[in-house]
Amino acid sequence: MEHHNESLLAEPVVWVVFAFILFFVLFGRQIWKALAGLLDNRALTVRAELEEAARLRREAEAMLQDAEKQRAMALSEAKALIEGARAEAARVAAAAATEAEMSAGRREQMAMDRIAAAEKAAVDEIRLTAADVATVAARQVIAEGLTAEADSGLIDQAISQLPSALAARKAA
Repeated sequence: MEHHNESLLAEPVVWVVFAFILFFVLFGRQIWKALAGLLDNRALTVRAELEEAARLRREAEAMLQDAEKQRAMALSEAKALIEGARAEAARVAAAAATEAEMSAGRREQMAMDRIAAAEKAAVDEIRLTAADVATVAARQVIAEGLTAEADSGLIDQAISQLPSALAARKAA
């Protein structure tokens, strides 16, 4: 049997297994501590990164909510501005329509006043012309001492001269 033991100790595989076991017995704890420390450090790093990612996500969600609130406020302000502009445009249009109507009324009144003044001037001119013709006729009647036939002729002549006298006044 001893020979068998010698042959077992002579095998290099046995020595490698023995060295491997001895190595783990002597250095196993230190290697395990180093590996556990590395894994713990890696776990802490991952945990910190996850916490940072969660914090960044919360900040991003808060920023998104703020942006949505600002967008909603801007939208409501824009709607209010549009409504105000529409109301102002309607007010300006109504004021312009009222002003145009008033202006048309003033122009119409001015035209009516001019027509009335022209009518009055025409009537005054006809009166003056008729008075002038009557004055001339009266002078002639007085100067000639007229008869009834001559008087009737003078009146007819004065009436026939009225249009030409009016035309002469207009030309002057």
